Amino acid sequence: MANDDVSRRNFIKTTAAGAAAASAILKAPAPARALGANGRLRVGVIGPGGRGFGAHVKTLEKLRAEGANLDIVAVSEVYTTQRDKVCADIEKETGVTPKKYDDYQDMLADDSVDAVCIGTPDHWHAKQTIDAMKAGKHVYCEKPMTHSIEEAIAVVDAWKETGKVMQVGVQSTSLPVWDACRQMIQRGKLGKVLTFQTEFFRNSSMGQWRYYALNKDMTPKTIDWKRFLGTDQGLAPDMPFDRAIYAQWRRFWPFGSGMYTDLFVHRTTSMLKATGLRMPGRVVGGGGIFLEYDGRDVPDVATVVADFDEGVQALITATMCCANTPITQLIRGHFGSFVFGNGEGFDSFEFIPERPQVTRNSKLEKERIEVPKSDPDTTKTHFWNWLHAVYNNDQMMCNNPPDLGAAAIAVVNMGAQSYRKGKVYQWDKQSRQAVDGDESWAKRWEQISQARGKPNHVPGWLAGTHGSLLEEPEYQSLEGPWTEGRDPAA
Repeated sequence: MANDDVSRRNFIKTTAAGAAAASAILKAPAPARALGANGRLRVGVIGPGGRGFGAHVKTLEKLRAEGANLDIVAVSEVYTTQRDKVCADIEKETGVTPKKYDDYQDMLADDSVDAVCIGTPDHWHAKQTIDAMKAGKHVYCEKPMTHSIEEAIAVVDAWKETGKVMQVGVQSTSLPVWDACRQMIQRGKLGKVLTFQTEFFRNSSMGQWRYYALNKDMTPKTIDWKRFLGTDQGLAPDMPFDRAIYAQWRRFWPFGSGMYTDLFVHRTTSMLKATGLRMPGRVVGGGGIFLEYDGRDVPDVATVVADFDEGVQALITATMCCANTPITQLIRGHFGSFVFGNGEGFDSFEFIPERPQVTRNSKLEKERIEVPKSDPDTTKTHFWNWLHAVYNNDQMMCNNPPDLGAAAIAVVNMGAQSYRKGKVYQWDKQSRQAVDGDESWAKRWEQISQARGKPNHVPGWLAGTHGSLLEEPEYQSLEGPWTEGRDPAA
């Protein structure tokens, strides 16, 4: 029956089989496609700085060494010292001498490049992603997918129009745990889903993102400052050269959004994948710069509360100044909760049922649910997933496609804008944009209650009314207004 508990044994059996199949796919030679010679994927890298080099380039080199049918053939980077370092490393590790480009547009015009990896600052992501897909390239873009909601919608549209494969670089979305949770949730394991909460707590003696070192070699002679800013493209205002802005751009609003887009987007994307939720209905954000007075723009303490049309509330919270006392990540339902703990490398989670007086099921017990173990290198697993989607030219094989990326951006960006502007925002489905909030959100739920309506559910819900309807006490028959002095129960 739809409202029966999911069989733990069957779940482990099916997901283990899926993991084994995925493992076989990753080890198999890539099928030949109309890419390079012998179906070889030729990858260009745009912005191989910290993450772009340490995660993108180094991961591609590892995968190539393990048999992936690819070459890293081009590099575009505004910092010449970094560009030369990356190109030398690629040649050393792969034997391929990549082409060097000052302007990424010249790389996109190169027919010998089939796909690009984007590791530039956030404010460049949307333009470079859209330009790449329209130039016929597949894309792996580091998270966050974009700097703004409007850009996120534009990326989704370009993805649909071009048919190109795109992966957003939230590597945790390639963990089996989130698909497992979603399947259980849809079958009613938790009953009506009501809330989820997640976190990303950190601490530092110097302030977040100031650990990206500055050095004297960073000068206007080695860094194309105008290109970094993107002033000609309207991406950031003109300003004097500053090593800190270049290397530690996550601290400043024109280029990033601090913990909202660097950290919150990780956890939020995973929770959206687990629940099946996408665009929020209403979002509010709070916080402030309470300790890190180092010239930054972005807060060191922040919380986002997002409400969804499906009748679910999200709490996303963190401080960049306390690491050892984070809140627990979990998903709550009327009949029970999934509890994950902290971090993101989950190969198991707990189911904690509500009391039998509520569930009317004395057989429900606390249990630990195992999922197939993943490679500890989640970035590598995520890149494998992207490569397999590219080799098969299948957009929907990616674990973090643009529609999921856009939903995560909407949640965290609306939270950031709420904090900055002191407003509550609501999502307008017709115009696909965030608008100022009003009383309509609360009134809508009041009207449903007054009409004795039924709860909304997460996408893909299969469990009917399981865990979703309240019992009616016999004495409620006495409820109702006395009209002209007459007892409604008479």
